[in-house]
Amino acid sequence: MANANVNQFGQLNGAGDAKANFLKVFSGEVLTAFETANVTLDRHTIRTISSGKSASFPATWKVKAGYHTPGAELVGQKSNVGERIINIDDILVADIFLDDLDQAMTHFEVRAEYSKQAGIVLANTWDANVFRTGILAARASATVTGGVGGSSLTSATTLYRTSATDLAAGIYSAIQAMDEKDIPETDEKFTYVKPAQYYLLAQSKDILNRDWGGSGSYSDGKVLRIAGSPIVKTNQLPVTDTTGVPEVLAKYQGDFSKTAALVMTKAAVGTVKLMDLATRIDYDPRRLGDLIVAKYAIGTGILRPECSVELKTTT
Repeated sequence: MANANVNQFGQLNGAGDAKANFLKVFSGEVLTAFETANVTLDRHTIRTISSGKSASFPATWKVKAGYHTPGAELVGQKSNVGERIINIDDILVADIFLDDLDQAMTHFEVRAEYSKQAGIVLANTWDANVFRTGILAARASATVTGGVGGSSLTSATTLYRTSATDLAAGIYSAIQAMDEKDIPETDEKFTYVKPAQYYLLAQSKDILNRDWGGSGSYSDGKVLRIAGSPIVKTNQLPVTDTTGVPEVLAKYQGDFSKTAALVMTKAAVGTVKLMDLATRIDYDPRRLGDLIVAKYAIGTGILRPECSVELKTTT
């Protein structure tokens, strides 16, 4: 009896590694999950570098105008220049080992599900670090001597967390603070809130009343804009004290236990990419299973503190 001709559909063009095509399918699944879960990807500044450990972002400040005295020589004026340096963090990894027998017995496509989870956890970690940095930016001093720093606005007791009216008023105050710092009107100002605060706003008919210029839908539970600011719902906005927490890098640690919302523009925070999202799957014959690894090497840091406003409570 002749042996069957096995069609190894994992091979590329019928030759080589029997799992080569499986790797490409898996990578696509991770990228899809990552892009779906990440809410800050296109809402802050991102720079890609080909080598090195950090990137520098130069910062300049304003010049002054004055009336000329006839006959006086114009010799120019000084304007302070500063910079922000963002360092690359260690490689962030999401790894899963799948046993051959487990994969054979499972009733669903296990690799697809774990690829989705790997992408989501990388996205959530990046988002959380961007938000932590944004809040730290709101508490930071100016990048350039003579410039302006971030802003922290405090509500009475817990009103930013428990009152839709007060939270909406706080968002207006945050936009006002940015306007008073000459942040351009063309720079979109995003407001990030936890689901609890988002649905507080969504239940406020005064905020959603279209006759008053509100933007959103009570029936759909959606809040689109307040004071021109898109409202973004996220579970990754930090609301606990992460000081000394080993799972959080020291540069992202802080006491966020009183944070209720964050308003910032794309220029407030920057991310430098050295190694973009990449995945691979390797079969380990010694352990009879597949090791799946998703990873990236990036770093996030403060760029322009004046473009960030924290809304916080007193308790």
